[in-house]
Amino acid sequence: MAVNMIETNKQEDKTKKFIRTLNNLNKAFPYAKTLYQNDVLISASKLMDSVVGMKTLYQYADSFDKAGVFQDSPWEHPAKLQPPLVTGSIKAKGTQSLIEILSELRMLSIAKEKHRHQNVSAEMAKSFLYEVMALNLDFLFPEDTEAARLERSKEIKRAENLFKFLAEELTLSAITGTLIKEINNLSVQRTIMVDRILSMIKKAQQTLTAPDINNNDRKTINRYAAAISGPTRLSQTYTELHEYRNMVINLENHDLEEEARTFAEFMRETGLVSPHHVVLVRYLNFNENKDLLATAMGLNEKGKANLSEHFSIAKELINVAIHPPTRQSLYGLARMLERGVFSHTPVIPGLRRLIELDILPETRNLLLKWLGKDEGLTANDIMVSGAISVLGQPLGVGQGLNPTCQTARGISLWSLHAPGYLLELIPRAARDGDIDMNFEGLEIHSKYLSGGLVSELNIEKLDPISVILAPHLDRIYAEMIRLVQYRIDDAHKWVNPAFYGNWVPRGFSSVFDPATGSIVDYSGFVRLFYATHHPKYNGGHELIYPNPVGIFMTNVFGKMLGFHAVTIQRIARFKEGDYRIYFYNPNNNSSQNWGQGIEPTVQGHDEIPGESSLPFHQFVSRLYAFHYNPYERGDAFAIENDLVETIKSLSRNSWGQEYTWID
Repeated sequence: MAVNMIETNKQEDKTKKFIRTLNNLNKAFPYAKTLYQNDVLISASKLMDSVVGMKTLYQYADSFDKAGVFQDSPWEHPAKLQPPLVTGSIKAKGTQSLIEILSELRMLSIAKEKHRHQNVSAEMAKSFLYEVMALNLDFLFPEDTEAARLERSKEIKRAENLFKFLAEELTLSAITGTLIKEINNLSVQRTIMVDRILSMIKKAQQTLTAPDINNNDRKTINRYAAAISGPTRLSQTYTELHEYRNMVINLENHDLEEEARTFAEFMRETGLVSPHHVVLVRYLNFNENKDLLATAMGLNEKGKANLSEHFSIAKELINVAIHPPTRQSLYGLARMLERGVFSHTPVIPGLRRLIELDILPETRNLLLKWLGKDEGLTANDIMVSGAISVLGQPLGVGQGLNPTCQTARGISLWSLHAPGYLLELIPRAARDGDIDMNFEGLEIHSKYLSGGLVSELNIEKLDPISVILAPHLDRIYAEMIRLVQYRIDDAHKWVNPAFYGNWVPRGFSSVFDPATGSIVDYSGFVRLFYATHHPKYNGGHELIYPNPVGIFMTNVFGKMLGFHAVTIQRIARFKEGDYRIYFYNPNNNSSQNWGQGIEPTVQGHDEIPGESSLPFHQFVSRLYAFHYNPYERGDAFAIENDLVETIKSLSRNSWGQEYTWID
């Protein structure tokens, strides 16, 4: 009893000190606020050491803005805050994590309508917090391991207290719905790297104990969990892989078929592969059971025909590259067979060369580091598994945590249209430590270059082929940009055709005036894009090859974030009648919101796995540069003035606020 009284008194003292510092800040003149802000943050930090303290701070969150807690800081305008940036801020040392926590409490106050904000509605605040929580479930469900406990900094402990409090106020069921939507959107894209999906599924399983979770959500989570851990009765009974294998080798053929069919169903539904699935496939492969192998991969008729025709190389690839740690390449192999990639003459010898390739020590170490643990696999095994995934899932390539969208879309494009060329680049980088490309008669070698957009490659979210190629491709792309940086036009006009290949059209248009950087003749830019890309205005010409274009990235409020490289894959009429632009985004971003009601979708509008799509005019409103075929150009004058003005309004009121317009 005495101990509780002491703790209560301490809590009261902390609260009184916080109230006093907050009042002092509130009374200070605007120009002197910065002199008092630090006192508020220090006193607040004492209350952040418990969930009870977070609740105390929340009681005063409605006065944070008025008092000047966020004045002259990046948190001053909550409408501009971005959920993905919260993680880094909240883990940062010093006052940054403290002010981030107070910002979340302010958002909670707005979300629960404890107070109103002129630029942020209650729904906007709720949406923000739900996304923040979905992206930071590690704080809500910390790992219960000794390592996790030892490594928990005071910032992490405060974050955990914050998220526990947020969960109490917003309920876990709301997080579960957001989480399932995120898992669905990620899995439907069939990305090669699935670590984020796996992590989210495991975290979602922890929400199953929430009393208010609905049955549909419960079933969805359980189905995803079964897909990654084993969906069959046998795999759920024998969780150890060696035990499962011992049972598999004794199964009758009809039981094997049922096992194979169930695994295939879950893999094709989710794009995720269970380790047990690989054990089954390797056993069927060893016994050369072609029919059951086809069943286990869920192959369509084309895939079955290609497996039969190219069984020798398929068997070799399974033996070399498809193991429990590289299990996702099984899905890549299934897609390779269905895409008919083995029919390209250079592919089979190109893959066989990778199996025996003499890899540079530094590349070998990088690939083994990518695997992260000793699984008895070689660097060649990992490299071949990566090649299978890239060739099977060209739109599943991602840039990871690196600013290398140009190189990611190059790997994707070559996987689609030049697999032989890609299989030539891989050994040159892995064995020779060099890639060369020709630019206007000049031979550029990556081994002689430094710099690029990424000084140190982050391999955490990259597939093995990107780990090998990205540093080389990044340096070459940057060198090409450097060589033309003083020309009076956008550098991409010359660089993209040289870098990606001859299928990139030579016609080029940009919104910028090269001399001033102002937006000039924007209406003409829009009309030209419609006249060269929209089937209604360009004479019905279809896009033959993907078109690398540049877009302005904007946040949920339409504010400009920067430039980004995407690829237009195709343009087609959606079943409801409107034309949409289907594009590949190297971000592998599932929940995109570009403001002004512009929200790219990854499913529901005839997207194929890996595509995002937007109504034609919405995509154009974020476009800043594109290539086109000058010989397939329609009538620019035919585009309706109202349509052009609609697009111009969207542009001017979003990214356009950052530029001078001469139009």
